[in-house]
Amino acid sequence: MKASSTTLGRHRRRISQAHLDLNNMLRLLWEQHVWWTRSFIISVAFSLPDLNFVTARLLRNPRDFQAALEPLYGPGIAAEFARLFTEHLTIAAELVQAAKAGDTARAADAERRWYINADQIASFLARINPFWSEEEWRAMLHEHLAITKDEAVAILSGNFERGIQIFDQVELQALEMADLMTEGIVRQFPRRFR
Repeated sequence: MKASSTTLGRHRRRISQAHLDLNNMLRLLWEQHVWWTRSFIISVAFSLPDLNFVTARLLRNPRDFQAALEPLYGPGIAAEFARLFTEHLTIAAELVQAAKAGDTARAADAERRWYINADQIASFLARINPFWSEEEWRAMLHEHLAITKDEAVAILSGNFERGIQIFDQVELQALEMADLMTEGIVRQFPRRFR
C-alpha cells in the first residue's frame, strides 16, 4: 500500500494512505463543525435571514460523522454518537439564543447541560474505543466549549477582532480533536489502516 507522510500531533512519521484519508476526513468534519457553528452564532447575533439554512447545514454535521463512523463501529454506535453530537449543537444553539436575549438563567441552564453532554460524549467515546481516554476527551471537549463560548460572547458583544482571534484557537483545537480521533481509530483497527 502506498504510504504518505504527515504530521499528526507532534510526531512526524510515515503513515498509510488509508490512515491519511481517515485523518483528512475527520479533520474536514471537525472543521465543518466549528465553521458552521461560527456561522450559526453570526446568524443569530445579527438576525440574518439565512438562519434556518445555516442551522440545517450545521445539524447535518452529526449525520456526516455518523456516516464516517458507521463502517467502523456499526449503525447503532454511529447513531448514538450522532444523537449525542446533535444534542451538543442544539444545546449550544439554546445558549447563544439565550445570551442574545439577555436571559442569564436560561443561558446558565443551557451551559450546565452543555457540559453534561460533553461528559457524556467523552464517556461514550472511551467505551467504544480502548485507545480513547475519557479524561483526555473530557478535557478537550470542555476546552472546546469554553473557547466556543468565548467566541460567541465576543461576536454578541461586537468585539469582532477578538472573535476572529478566538476562532483561530477554536479551529486549531478542532484539528487536535480530529487527530486524537484518528489515532484512536487507527490503533483500534490497525489492519484497516496499514
